[in-house]
Amino acid sequence: MGEAHLSVQELAASPLGALPPEFVRSEHEQPAATTFRGGAVPDLPVLDMSEPRCGACVAEAAREWGLFQVVNHGVPSSAVAELQRVGRAFFDLPREEKERYAMDPASGKLEGYGTKLQRDLEGKKTWNDFFFHVAAPPEQVNHGVWPRSPAGYREASEAYCRHVQRLTRELYGHLSLGLGLEEGAMAEAFGGGGRLLFLAKINLYPPCPQPELALGLAPHTDMSTLTVLVPNEVQGLQIFKDGHWYDVKYVPGALIIHIGDQMEIFSNGAYKAVLHRTTVNKEKTRMSWPVFVEPPADLVVGPHPQLVTDENPAKYKAKKYKDYQHCKINKLPM
Repeated sequence: MGEAHLSVQELAASPLGALPPEFVRSEHEQPAATTFRGGAVPDLPVLDMSEPRCGACVAEAAREWGLFQVVNHGVPSSAVAELQRVGRAFFDLPREEKERYAMDPASGKLEGYGTKLQRDLEGKKTWNDFFFHVAAPPEQVNHGVWPRSPAGYREASEAYCRHVQRLTRELYGHLSLGLGLEEGAMAEAFGGGGRLLFLAKINLYPPCPQPELALGLAPHTDMSTLTVLVPNEVQGLQIFKDGHWYDVKYVPGALIIHIGDQMEIFSNGAYKAVLHRTTVNKEKTRMSWPVFVEPPADLVVGPHPQLVTDENPAKYKAKKYKDYQHCKINKLPM
């Protein structure tokens, strides 16, 4: 089998020596050259969800940073540990077993196991493999694409997703109030609790021979309303702010919340979708477990009417979420 068909996990396990050229980022994207190293890194918000003032802090962090970490979030550490256990076990399976779940975008099969083989505009690839499937609502879940091995995968994913659904309702409430809207405004505008789409992903970033030249994920904002992410302890997530790339430090037990494009649009720019990327490590495997919370495909998302005034006109066009996705994926004008 030619090298082009190897997963990144297999590439990492082969005696490489140097990074294959298609993974070497151009200079303006290389982590070694672009990560902020000039002294104290600003403290990204770590918010205690059990604090009475937590709601105001959530809204402030969404305005200022577009990313924050939450602790005392009510998701049991046992549920997170089990999610991580089954994710690691899936990637430890033999290649043939993982390939049974291979995604095939050409045939419309967007869920499953994959490696980011499509190159970006500059012809570059990113150093990661992944698994991707819808976790809720039930009528959109296809358990046929979920791994049957390791044992317990489905139970772990479903249990964790229920916690994320509750946490999402809580965050939506805080973020609605932070805009001066009613607590339920955001949940309602994004299609009501029962129609929200929860997309679960497992990212695997194997050890990389020249991590200073590569990226696990290229700079992007998430299309979602928000993303709830479990990292492992290996440093890798970076956010862009005020002209610099900053490391998001690992906080044991915390969940990382990203503000996505739909939230920025809904808030008419008050909340900022965070530009982020992932770096990789020479010796260690980084993994992350994001859940993307998306509106239904046919739902029209635009700035909330109460946030549009003569002084503050609409900054974004209202459009169906599936049309927004199409434009963003194909790099078409919004």
